Formats: sequence, C-alpha cells, structure tokens
Amino acid sequence: MRPARCAWWILAALLLPLPALAQGYRVRVDTRWQSVAYRGVTLDSIPVGDTVSTSGAGPESPDGFAVRCPPGAAYCTFFRSGAVRRGGPVTSTVEASLWGFGVRGLSMRAAGRAGVDLGNADVWPGTKPAVQLLEGYAEYATRRVTGRLGRQVVASRLGMMGFDGGGVVLRDAARGIELQGYGGWGLARGTALPITNPALNPLDEFQPRARQLIVGGGGGWTSALADARVEYQREVDPRAKKFVSERVGLEGALRPRADVRISGGADYDLAAGWWGSAEATVAYGTPSVRGTIGARRYRPHFDLWTIWGAFSPVPYRSLHASLAVAAGARWEVRGRYERYRYDEAEAETPLFNAKRDGWRAELGMTANPTPEWTFDAGYQREFGPGASVVGTTATITYQPSRRFRAMVLGSSFDRPLEFRYNDAGVRTVGLDAQFTSSERLRVGLTAYHHREAHDRPDAAAFDWNQWRVSARVVWAFGDAADLRGLPPSIQMLPGGRAGRTPQ
Repeated sequence: MRPARCAWWILAALLLPLPALAQGYRVRVDTRWQSVAYRGVTLDSIPVGDTVSTSGAGPESPDGFAVRCPPGAAYCTFFRSGAVRRGGPVTSTVEASLWGFGVRGLSMRAAGRAGVDLGNADVWPGTKPAVQLLEGYAEYATRRVTGRLGRQVVASRLGMMGFDGGGVVLRDAARGIELQGYGGWGLARGTALPITNPALNPLDEFQPRARQLIVGGGGGWTSALADARVEYQREVDPRAKKFVSERVGLEGALRPRADVRISGGADYDLAAGWWGSAEATVAYGTPSVRGTIGARRYRPHFDLWTIWGAFSPVPYRSLHASLAVAAGARWEVRGRYERYRYDEAEAETPLFNAKRDGWRAELGMTANPTPEWTFDAGYQREFGPGASVVGTTATITYQPSRRFRAMVLGSSFDRPLEFRYNDAGVRTVGLDAQFTSSERLRVGLTAYHHREAHDRPDAAAFDWNQWRVSARVVWAFGDAADLRGLPPSIQMLPGGRAGRTPQ
C-alpha cells in the first residue's frame, strides 16, 4: 500500500472509535492543498582555457556566464538556471479531544498530520514521513495540579520543546505561585520527529544515534503589579553520555500603572559558557496611543552535537521604538524603527571587513471607513550587512458578515544582495476568500501571481513568474454537549498555556 493511502487509513482508524471511548469529544480536520513551483540552479564547469576575459570584470564562459576560477584549478565553475520543479502538497491536520471518562478532570488530546506531494517532483518539505504525531497525551487537570503523560510540547523562554514523557504543574493561586517539571525523550527542534529519524539526516555520520533525554523545570510568581519566572532545561545524549544542551532563563514584568508595562529577560547557555539572548522593553498603551521602546541582544542557540556551534555564532544588539496612534475606531497610523549592530566575528584569518551595523524602519496605516471595508498599507526599508530591502504592501478587505470575507492584496519588494552578485525584485497580486457556513465548516481559496526578476550583469539573469493557488477546508464535529461549550479541562488545552487555571 502506498504511504499516502496508508496515512489516510491510519487517521480514519483513529477517528472512527472516538464516540465510544468517552462521553464527550471534539474533532477538527484542517485539509489544505497548494500548487507551487520551484526553479533552482545547476552547477556547471568549463576548462580554464575556454574562459573569456572581459574588460573591467572577471572571466566568463563563452555564452556569458560569470565563472569562478580557484587559483591553480584546471576548471572554472558557474551556475545555470535549473529545471522547473512543480509541487502539489496536500496536508491534513487532525486534532481530537476526549473527556468524560468517569474521573473529573481527566481528558485526552491527540493531534496528527498526514501529507503527500501530488506534483511531478518531491519538492515540498514536511511531507515525509507521510504521517506524523504532533501531540498525543492524557491529562489530569484540577485547580491545583495539572499532569500530562505522552507526547507533548512545552513552551518557555528557552523555546518550544517537544518530547515523549511526563510533566506536572503545581499551583497556589492564593499566593500566585506556579511550579513546573517535565522529562522524557526529546524530539528534534522545530519538528515532531526524533533526531534519529531518517528524514532529518543531512549529515549522515554526524547524526546522533540515540534520542536525547530532556529534563526541565520552572517556577513563577504572579501578582497584580509584577511577574517573575525562572526556567531550566537540560538535554543529554544517553549513548555518548554528553550534554546536548543546558540552559537557564529568567524573565519578569512590572506594571506600575494600568497603561504601562516594563518587561525583560535573559538566558544563559551553561553548556557553551556564554550569554544567549536578552531584552528589555517599556510599553505604554491606551485605546488611542500605543508605544514601545526597548533594547535586545540576540544570539542563536545550537545543540552541541551540531557543527554550527564551532562557528561561534555572533550576536547582535539593537535599540528599537514603535508608535501607533488611532483616531477613533476608523483610522490608525503606526511606525517602527530599529538600529542594530553585530559583534566582532574575531575570525583568525578574515577574508575581508564586512559592514556590521544596519537599520530597519516601517510605516503603516489602517482605515475602516465602514464596518464592511478595511484598507491597510505599509512601507518598509532595511539596510544591513550583505543586503538591503525596500518594499510596499497593500490590502483591501471586504467582510459583509461573519460568514464571508474577501481580501485583495498587492506587494512589491526589491532586495539587492551585495554578497550574491544579484538584485532580486518580486511583485505580487492576489485574492484570498473565506466562507464559514457554520461553526462546523469553513472553506477558503487563495490565488497569488508572483513576478520575480533576478538582475545580474551576465547571462545568469532571469525572470521567474508563476501562479500559486491554494485551497483549504476546516471541518469540526463533536457531540451536542461539546457544541454548547467545552468543559473547563478542555478549555485549558493549547492554544492556552499549559496549566492554565480553569474558570
């Protein structure tokens, strides 16, 4: 049986017995299809003696492609435009919640995804393996304790971490105290697959041979005027008995007034021995004026088993400010500015001195002249190391009722690439429509036309224009009690934060 067909049979087998397992259930099926095309590049080469010298520029191939000739090499290399590869990914995400097992506060949740590429080339990421279990756990939730067992995701300042194991949250609402602990076999970052899965194997012998063990915990305190929280997380390779990562994070917030919030946080990489990211922000907000001013430091985090940590990721620091002013409920003008600078790379044998600082700015406007119509426009500009960008966007939205919404959009972006010998420009126009027949069914259709131009002073310049069309259907069903409202234990499930106190 083909993997795609097998995926659908597995999902159907999971859904059919749901009504018999519990007194209440809810299932949500989100199916999406899209048509997309790619055009990559193909590496080519010619003997050094066949190259053509040009005045004021480097060597070229006889048909006009700029070539790279390493010193002492017999051949020069260059890139030609690759063949067109068309994809047609279809993905279905199924979420199911069950409750009413005879124990108050006990529920189950499962979320899975099946995907297949119907195009003539396997170009869309994430369709292998065909079936993935995103979450699947049993939960016991009361006002003081929440416990979970199974595949789950924990969100904290240290990021999103998925694992197969258990977790518990203890709460003292009167004192505003919350304690959390969890542990199990970890999943790879950014996906619901173990790091040992063949789909995550670009480096072959460098891939870990065993799943990492993860242990973490945190504690928080909340009051009317202030919040504070600390997080700790450790990952270990059980086969090599070496650290994968070990970090600690701190964050907090002050609310001296109802319209002012001061927040900040930082994390420290214990395994690498350096500070990671940090930020501090002061925010002011009223119905007519919203503004922020702050500073941040960003440093990417890599697991110790990867090769990327050997390059000593360079952090950058920035100052930023934003302001939005509303004139009643119909007009709003907003703006944002950020200035940033990278630290010294401290390379032992630098090839050249690169620009280390840059800036980005945005201006935007939203207008609602009538309840049915919304107009939005924005302008952005950025100039930084290696590239710059200037672009505009505009949308017109018509929503005569809660059941129907249509949006026309357009955008234009130009992006000179200093280090890539290329000036790229993209123009887009499109239409997005969504119709909601009831709380159970929602359908949508999107069509975009992209006109992309890559300007170069050699034969490698090209235009790449295409239509991208996508369709989606969201179907939800459950028993009658569920349609009248979810019980508190189910309302606590994501998108809310794990361990949210029932109302």
